[in-house]
Amino acid sequence: MDVRECLDETAFYQDEEGLWRGWFWGYEETRAQSFKCMSVQAHATFVKPFLISNTTARSVFLDRSEELIHGPYSEWSKEFWTARRSMRFAKHLRDIGDKFRKSYLGSTDKKDNTVLDEDWRNMKRKHGEAKGGPYVAAHIRRRDYLYAHGEDIPDLNDTAKQLEGVLKKLNLNTVFIATDAPKEEVDELRDYLKDYKVFKYDPQKEVLESYKDGGIAIIDQWICAHARHFIGTYVSTFTFRIHEEREILGFDPDTTFNRFCPNTTSDCEQPSRWPVVY
Repeated sequence: MDVRECLDETAFYQDEEGLWRGWFWGYEETRAQSFKCMSVQAHATFVKPFLISNTTARSVFLDRSEELIHGPYSEWSKEFWTARRSMRFAKHLRDIGDKFRKSYLGSTDKKDNTVLDEDWRNMKRKHGEAKGGPYVAAHIRRRDYLYAHGEDIPDLNDTAKQLEGVLKKLNLNTVFIATDAPKEEVDELRDYLKDYKVFKYDPQKEVLESYKDGGIAIIDQWICAHARHFIGTYVSTFTFRIHEEREILGFDPDTTFNRFCPNTTSDCEQPSRWPVVY
């Protein structure tokens, strides 16, 4: 574990006042006084003494801290899943997602067999119990990912081809996309998929102002979690959270742990499977 020069391009930059700006979950007023890249191959418990010895800051933001090794609390453990199952998305955000599903995707919990038990401790589903709505959901990460992981994601044309292959296989004609792509790229993707219905959740101004980007991300994740089939983005935490929700709901892992392959690879390595543990 040591501080070193950044190996890859980052999403953080210094402004004219010397403060660091970047992605802080939609809170644009947040700034950092310093920014460093840290190389870590250790358990999370080693981070605290390292920070105490190497910084005097009262607050430290650890971007990509999910990369740390969490030992007995990792994704394969009962302890992790007990905590994860207890953490449900806020009901008002789920309600917005459910309304969108019903209005545009023909999807309801009763029809899809995705009804939540009121007590999370009673929510113990078997793989394959959840059916999902009659649509394919896709998390399509763009923007900064084109620089950080450009070799691991397809261009829009190939993204559309991979989606079309799944749609034909499942005999479905509807796609929901969760993406940070600019409008012109979304329109381009729709052109490639002109024979299919392509939906994207675009919040009203007051919804965005109330819940910010983090809340809108949860709505997107909730809609993706209820699809008949899901395809995610390579090593994206946004995608990982959808995997977890689908595990809790009881989907067949074959419909959950999927990713878009880069243009040059038709059969790339798929995400690791972290099955829910009770």
